[in-house]
Amino acid sequence: MNAVSKPNLVIRQYNDLTDYEARFHEMKSLTENRDESTPDELWILQHHDVLTQGQAGKPEHILIPSNIPVVQTDRGGQVTWHGPGQMVIYFMFDLNRLGWNVRTLVTYAENLMIDLAKRYNITAYSKPDAPGVYVDERKIGSLGFKIRKGRSYHGLALNIDCELMGFHTINPCGYAGLEMVRMMDLMQDYPKFTKLSADVIENFQNSGYFNDVQVIQY
Repeated sequence: MNAVSKPNLVIRQYNDLTDYEARFHEMKSLTENRDESTPDELWILQHHDVLTQGQAGKPEHILIPSNIPVVQTDRGGQVTWHGPGQMVIYFMFDLNRLGWNVRTLVTYAENLMIDLAKRYNITAYSKPDAPGVYVDERKIGSLGFKIRKGRSYHGLALNIDCELMGFHTINPCGYAGLEMVRMMDLMQDYPKFTKLSADVIENFQNSGYFNDVQVIQY
């Protein structure tokens, strides 16, 4: 891709907890109303406690009723938990303009989490038959996307120092007994959300896929 055809990227970093349903409707609206000249966007944030059901989600995968709200969403995959201490990154990308297909997007998202872990001497890996990122067979990062007219939304979630109780009420991503792990479980002086956000921004600034990268703090 030559420099003239590279899109611009707007990165929005939310430093306070943000409501899942509000962001869901916002990114869906952005995707439905964008055109060929709309910059791509990347959102980095943390949500209030919430369970989200993907399009393949089954009610029986919520094992223990709780006061955590459940939101039906349109991403791929099944049920997962989001909350404080978990970095969520949403990709509003025009895949056709980037020259990507869905596999390229998924691989980029998985490799982003693997590379973040590697910066802190954590060996993480992906699996061909189970989307996400793992450390010693424990899941540290999840992902689920929606593609509409060649444009993506939703994204990934990386466990930093979140509580695990929300995961204990469900079969995470539909897998019974799947054990989750956090960066704080794997190292003493682990990076916090703000440091990892800076790492993510640096990754995209150096990716070569975008012409101009604008960062907006909230």
